[in-house]
Amino acid sequence: MNILCIGDVIGSVGCDFLRRHLPTLKRLKGIDCVIVNGENSADTNGITPTSADHILTSGADCITGGNHSFQRKESASIYESELPVLRPANYPPGVYGKGYYVLDFGRLSVCVISLMGLAYMGEPLDDPFRTVDAILKETRCKINIVDFHAESTAEKRCLAEHLKGRVSAVFGTHTHVMTADAQIIGGTGFITDAGMTGPVNSVIGCRVESALKKMTTHLPTRLDYASGDCMLNGVIFTVDDATGMTTAVETVDIR
Repeated sequence: MNILCIGDVIGSVGCDFLRRHLPTLKRLKGIDCVIVNGENSADTNGITPTSADHILTSGADCITGGNHSFQRKESASIYESELPVLRPANYPPGVYGKGYYVLDFGRLSVCVISLMGLAYMGEPLDDPFRTVDAILKETRCKINIVDFHAESTAEKRCLAEHLKGRVSAVFGTHTHVMTADAQIIGGTGFITDAGMTGPVNSVIGCRVESALKKMTTHLPTRLDYASGDCMLNGVIFTVDDATGMTTAVETVDIR
């Protein structure tokens, strides 16, 4: 089974670029399942019913979240629906929405788990390590894919080591820059960050001018999303149907 995991989609420009290229990519690479991080898919960040619908109707099977999952008030209706749109599973009990989703492909099921890191993220969430352990005991799927939305590269690697041989793959998101460490750890596919899908000439998706102003003045500055030529970053995990383990990893960078 070929599972494509796509890094943070940035605003409407990223959504449009995804729609233009995802169908062809799926056909050329024989993709069976697509997981997209969509927590920045609405303009000015967050996710809305419109941006979620755009991603799903472009060919994604599941949308994962992160620290901007609840940025927009409109997002409540998404998380309260049956749509395969996730927020991090390690939010405290009682928070609306779901942190994992089991996709049924007939002969195979894929459990997608969304988690958020604790280091440098500013949110006092539950322990992602214990959270994912509890989910795996509950779902008992053979194929499990984890999106770990985190700042710390060490925390991402530690989660992969913690889960090696127990999940199919762990892909990092949040930093918007694809890392060069795609690999297999004890049967578990891993990459520290899958990158982003959005404007090339930007500072992690934001207009250069606004990012520079914030960095050089340290004043509160609205970080507007950039426009122009885009890229699509992601990673393909080839998973053995019988064992649920990854046998190959390939990065994707379309411009």
